[in-house]
Amino acid sequence: MNRSIFRTALVLGLLSAIGPFSIDMYLPALPEIARDLGAAETTVQQTITFYFLAFGLSQFLWGPMADAWGRKPPLILGILLFALGSIGCAFAPSAGWLMAARFVQGIGGAAVGVVPRAVVRDRFRGVDATRLMAMVMLVISVSPMLAPLAGSAVLAFGGWRLIFGALVIVAAMSLAVTLFALPETLARGQRVPVNLRSMGRGCRMLLSDPLFMGLTLVAAFGFGSFFVFIASASFVYTESYGLSPTGFSIAFAVNALGFFAASQAAAPLGARFGLTRVMRLGLVGFGGTAGTLVLLVLAGADRLPVVAGFLFAGNAFMGLVMPATFVLALEEHGDIAGLASSLGGTLQMLTGAVLVTALAPFFDGTVLPMVAAIALCAGMALAIGLWVLARLPQGYGASAPAG
Repeated sequence: MNRSIFRTALVLGLLSAIGPFSIDMYLPALPEIARDLGAAETTVQQTITFYFLAFGLSQFLWGPMADAWGRKPPLILGILLFALGSIGCAFAPSAGWLMAARFVQGIGGAAVGVVPRAVVRDRFRGVDATRLMAMVMLVISVSPMLAPLAGSAVLAFGGWRLIFGALVIVAAMSLAVTLFALPETLARGQRVPVNLRSMGRGCRMLLSDPLFMGLTLVAAFGFGSFFVFIASASFVYTESYGLSPTGFSIAFAVNALGFFAASQAAAPLGARFGLTRVMRLGLVGFGGTAGTLVLLVLAGADRLPVVAGFLFAGNAFMGLVMPATFVLALEEHGDIAGLASSLGGTLQMLTGAVLVTALAPFFDGTVLPMVAAIALCAGMALAIGLWVLARLPQGYGASAPAG
């Protein structure tokens, strides 16, 4: 394995893990937060939505900043904002305060969401970039397995507020990694000054590119299915299946394992069969498993092993799709990789936030609304993905040196 790819993946993965930890670590505590703050379940779920909104909207700023200032300064500023928001969450006296602090957290977390993807595009292209992105996702995917378990341990030891104190420590570690282990990958001569005219021109070009928009929407609905699960799973698993916070964390980790394992196969399969064929397989598999799960639940076969097993399979298929989607979407936009990454991330996060907000009234702690919403996302991703794949030029996304 190329040592450069491994080192870069490890650093970017550790940085990118801030996002999953900030979401997944406090999931086991959602019912306790609702009780402690005297808030309804749907209100506490909105703390996730506020994070997604801030994360999505602010990506549009971090990307151009990364193109203008280099990759490291926005990362440093974003991590500091994330730490500030985490402190605010730890001392939140009400659900409204918690929402506001989560919004600040999301603004900072967006920097470590968008900038690493631009770093990938700076260094590699094609299959090599997919391999690097898959390795980054390897590190990220460990987070959903470890974060809820860590959150359950902290919850048992010191309550939900201590979870956000732990996130301050995570932010400090990420700051150290950025300062001392991440080289600057964007040369001064390649930087693009921030101005509204250039941003508008770049956005118009990206928004009018059907391939970029199609691939971005595929990822958006893929992420949307994750967001639906994140917002509802803790209540479904604890109320419908009677799991403890630790039991929920284990079930959550099993589902994350499917995505984690499959994302590592994306690059070698892409090198052998082509990225587009792998992406098509993943989309068809995701749509099929999600649709089948809804039918099984409607038929009364809604036992926990059935639900967890099909969600595991669905996440595995999405693990084949996501790395290739990121790479293919940026393939022809290397000169504005930061803006393209941030616009794509904004659309993805906003899609997730809108879905969770629109579907929240239907989430009642039972499994059917959750799996039906996931199937809706899978169907949209499949329909858009097949349309895009039919229009990609032959050889699109083949390995090439980064320009």
